[in-house]
Amino acid sequence: MKAYLLTEMTWPEVEAALETVEVAIVPVGAHEQHGPHLHEACDTVLATEYAKKLAARLYPHALMTPAINIGLSQHHMNFPGTITLQPETLISIMRDIVSSLRHHGIRKFLFLSGHTGNVPALNIGCQKLSSEMDVEAYYAKTSASAKEAIEKHIHSPLFGHSCEREVSEALYLAPHLINREQLTEGAIREEGRWRMLRPGNPIQGPYRYEEMTANGAIGDATKSSHAAGRDIVEESLNKLESALTDLLSLGH
Repeated sequence: MKAYLLTEMTWPEVEAALETVEVAIVPVGAHEQHGPHLHEACDTVLATEYAKKLAARLYPHALMTPAINIGLSQHHMNFPGTITLQPETLISIMRDIVSSLRHHGIRKFLFLSGHTGNVPALNIGCQKLSSEMDVEAYYAKTSASAKEAIEKHIHSPLFGHSCEREVSEALYLAPHLINREQLTEGAIREEGRWRMLRPGNPIQGPYRYEEMTANGAIGDATKSSHAAGRDIVEESLNKLESALTDLLSLGH
């Protein structure tokens, strides 16, 4: 797999790559609890492995940067080990990365998040950076666009964290993240205000994750599979590669 991965390059190699590189892909993860069966670095590792595949597809027009390995995880803080940034901290890190790479001539950026909780700050950050720094800054959630594969493989009414979707992606991208002997379904608390604040309701807002699940997981990780992970990741990569190529006119 040929790709420009900044963490594995020397400065002369970067200098040569910049002759063709048009966009920097910035993986954005989190360090937060993922139930009994996934490591707390899950979001960062999956975002990084996904970004590597995207950079390879877009070679030689894309370069992958080091990952931002802590994100916005306030809603998980009552589970031990979780570390969170404040939204303004994440936006400041985004600014410093863009400022540094802009100095080297890159003007297009994709912040690729493995954690849905980062998305509001990424949206604001991309708006600010685009208008204030004369760059094009965009964001995406790794596998969110894989609608057909998710419909085919994922059947839990509540999923999205340490569930069969996320564990399937880990089986495909980074199986070392999984404690397989601990795979279990989410211990959902059926009652609580969290149901009134989920997407699709008239009002949305913050709630603590332990209000929704006693073990930090939702969905049913025992139903995960490598095949599901492959289908979900590859469908979303196909869509993201096509969209980026068109949006940024890569190679033209």
